[in-house]
Amino acid sequence: MNALEKSVISTVKKARQASGVLAQLSTQKKNEALKAMAKALVARRAFLIRENQKDVSSVEKSGLSKALIDRLVLNEKRIQAMAKGLREAARLKNPVGEVLSDIVRPNGLRIQKVRCPIGVIGIIYESRPNVTSDCAGLCLKSGNAAILKGGKESFHSNRAILQILQRALKQCGVDANALAMIESTDREAVKILLKQKDDVDLIIPRGGEALIRFVAENSLIPVVKHYKGVCHTYVSDSADLKMAEEICINAKVQRPGVCNAMETMLVHQKIAEKFLPKIAKALTDKGVELRGDERTRKVLKNIKKATESDWSEEYLDLILSMKVVNSTEEAIDHINRYGTKHSDAIVTRNQKEAEAFLNRVDSASVYVNASTRFTDGYEFGLGAEIGVSTDKIHARGPMGLEELTTYKYKVYGKGQIRT
Repeated sequence: MNALEKSVISTVKKARQASGVLAQLSTQKKNEALKAMAKALVARRAFLIRENQKDVSSVEKSGLSKALIDRLVLNEKRIQAMAKGLREAARLKNPVGEVLSDIVRPNGLRIQKVRCPIGVIGIIYESRPNVTSDCAGLCLKSGNAAILKGGKESFHSNRAILQILQRALKQCGVDANALAMIESTDREAVKILLKQKDDVDLIIPRGGEALIRFVAENSLIPVVKHYKGVCHTYVSDSADLKMAEEICINAKVQRPGVCNAMETMLVHQKIAEKFLPKIAKALTDKGVELRGDERTRKVLKNIKKATESDWSEEYLDLILSMKVVNSTEEAIDHINRYGTKHSDAIVTRNQKEAEAFLNRVDSASVYVNASTRFTDGYEFGLGAEIGVSTDKIHARGPMGLEELTTYKYKVYGKGQIRT
């Protein structure tokens, strides 16, 4: 066993031991710790910004897009948002111990189905350092130990956040091993972590498609996946076009480097000639590069031709593919073929059409007359999120506290035996 393997396994073992104590923490103690963590982040914000700048300066030299660099940046506003997420978690209902069902069988056995922590959760993520505090807060409130493995591009930021949060935990009398980090930037460390099936109960990867596939293919531990976000907005011929314009601009431009940003816009043929020139100007004025199918390019003659690969592309940048469709049926078929089951929207004033879209689009979050940018734990009232699952089993969509629990059956008897 080499030094790296020893280090990872030691971290995992300590987290497993801490998880048993963490699962028994009172709601009051958890909330006290969360508030202390929030306060500590704000108090040490100058230190965080200095450490973050080391990461930002490094990636700026690597040629990454501005949108991807933006995901990495920590500033006063984002640090305050991280602290707010922790305080929000403190205000949320503690799911642990909730009785989901309570029945008494004819033989007198009382059987309760009760929420409990999953145990030890490994979170593997890229770029966004706020993930460190979000995951720490949600895992603490749900009674789970967390083992974090951030990307090398945010190494200094993640380590600084962890140090601050661990210190706050210690001051509250909570075992700091309940929040651990694999600090090695060697990818081999991820492979080692993914083999610890006896001590890690769940793996949640957050990042690009390549990372998700690597984790899913190499893990001996169950994985909740968050594949790429190829999100669509379909503008129906029944749409309020002013509303459609505002929604599409927000979905694409407000923060293009995130998974719930629109990557493809579908437009009904009946409104294409009226709507496309106006939305195209609004988007290009904001720096968006447009790519269109043949019918779109008949209206917008100077835009790039969209290729087959564009329909499956998560740009995470100011790039948008556009397609004219004959019907809502065709729009739904396109989304179900090329989408990633993340977030998709329809803009329409036709209620029947809206319901058909909601029922037939196979995505975790489906919208009527709203931007896909709302697919977020905080926006859904879940507090911070640990990720957005595109799976269908156990968790789907933004994962909050309930999605970080499982359940057990507590059975109370008075000497019953089975005959």
